[in-house]
Amino acid sequence: MNDHDVEGSLQRALDATVEDGESDLENRLRPARLGEFIGQPRVREQLDLVLQGALRRGRPPDHVLLSGPPGLGKTSLAMIIGHELGSAVRITSGPALERAGDLAAMLSNLLEGDVLFIDEIHRMARPAEEMLYLAMEDFRVDVVVGKGPGATSIPLDVAPFTLVGATTRAGALTGPLRDRFGFTAHMEFYEPSDLEQVLTRSARILEVDLRPDGAREIAGRSRGTPRIANRLLRRVRDYAEVRADGAVTREVARSALAVYDVDELGLDRLDRAVLGALVRSFGGGPVGVSTLAVAVGEEPGTVEEVCEPYLVRAGMLARTPRGRVATPAAWRHLGQEPPADRSDDDRGQGTLFA
Repeated sequence: MNDHDVEGSLQRALDATVEDGESDLENRLRPARLGEFIGQPRVREQLDLVLQGALRRGRPPDHVLLSGPPGLGKTSLAMIIGHELGSAVRITSGPALERAGDLAAMLSNLLEGDVLFIDEIHRMARPAEEMLYLAMEDFRVDVVVGKGPGATSIPLDVAPFTLVGATTRAGALTGPLRDRFGFTAHMEFYEPSDLEQVLTRSARILEVDLRPDGAREIAGRSRGTPRIANRLLRRVRDYAEVRADGAVTREVARSALAVYDVDELGLDRLDRAVLGALVRSFGGGPVGVSTLAVAVGEEPGTVEEVCEPYLVRAGMLARTPRGRVATPAAWRHLGQEPPADRSDDDRGQGTLFA
């Protein structure tokens, strides 16, 4: 093994260790019960009724679909459903279910009352999805043995279970799959006051000296997302321990987030790069997302799924039939005056690609 191979192996091992550490930390911060879950009051009330009704009847609850942007607590709610029912939670993801056999193997190992959690369920392969229809309705799967005219279908019973599906793109689900869920919940972005509660709880678990004004500062820059709030808290904790006295105050949080390129609106380096390219390179647009992605050196999917939702919600970017357009707020955020109103024909000529 040469030096390059050794270095690559060490880096992969280090990356795996970091990911395991981050995963363990996130698991510590997850609420275990519905009463501990902060925010999403409507979803919590509806889900509580579904679970309490099922427990009183002594039967597994209807299948549950959780939709909404990343980081709002869909995985946490899936874990909570298992805890509230006193059931085991089996976890997989849509991309991992490439063949019907992958799903059949997982379903055959379920015990009665188990919760099967499929993250990114909209990315399931079609053969596995079609097998899931029958499992969800009749708790049965048909396994095909052999090929061609001699193929035989063998029906296998599946123990009654509850499927919890999570998706960031509810519109990408097929109608037949969506219709088989008995309860569908859409997760909304969090208000800053709710994020302050999330941060206070996380700080208590992580033993961070978080002051109220520090929590308020971090919450305001967390893009309405608990996962981002917890990540920023950990980075501000590092700064407070190394460059301050350990207490996370408003001033410490501001200084720390400046180091990590998170501005007062929660925009990070990539967000500002997208806005900067849109304003400076394309005159505010309209411009296609693929062209915009090339300008900032990112994949189109990253720009569309990571940056755009928050920039649109923050009122800095608009989607139009002809492409993405910077709003006056985006120009001002970059310290520039927005141009006088012009027709779409005068803006972004030759830059429109899907």
